[in-house]
Amino acid sequence: MTKCLPTGLTDCLLWSEELGMGWHPREPMDYTGSYFKNYQNLDATPMGAALTKARVDLVRKHHDGVVVDIGIGGGRFVTECDALGYDVSAEAMDWLADSCRAFDPYSRLVPAITCWDSLEHIPDPEALLRQVTHWLFVSMPIYTDMLACIGSKHYKPGEHIWYWSLPGFVNWAERQGFRLVEMNQAESELGREGITSFAFRRMA
Repeated sequence: MTKCLPTGLTDCLLWSEELGMGWHPREPMDYTGSYFKNYQNLDATPMGAALTKARVDLVRKHHDGVVVDIGIGGGRFVTECDALGYDVSAEAMDWLADSCRAFDPYSRLVPAITCWDSLEHIPDPEALLRQVTHWLFVSMPIYTDMLACIGSKHYKPGEHIWYWSLPGFVNWAERQGFRLVEMNQAESELGREGITSFAFRRMA
């Protein structure tokens, strides 16, 4: 898709005010090396414990069945929520396989997924959501508009591919077949600036 962009627009944020969302065409970052180990270290901190609890609480408030964590960070949520997981990091997938918790959501349907700081990293999130039959849980940065996005510390081309305003994200999720059930600022209240958490349910 990048090669079809006009000259001068191949490495910048492309934002639709109408849709309340943006896309950055820079090639995705490398998730090898120390990426997984770094997140294991973050998971082991008091903040990691607090974030994991907030995420487990949100999921189990709505869904008590199987859940697959997409982009597992350091794996703490997978362990504490007794979840399965999927990641683009080979080291993370090895850890999941060793724990008998690896699950490829693109190969079969899944009742619920969690995307803690990961949905905005995925080149084709719509393909992932087509595999989800009941619940979608997300935490991610949300922006008021394009200028707020570009000025945010969460504006990370090559790491974050997708960017949304609040109405833009809710409307996008509805186009994928999901209705908003809960939204909270629990992670921002714990000290993560600009992060909003969501619970969406698949519409009948």
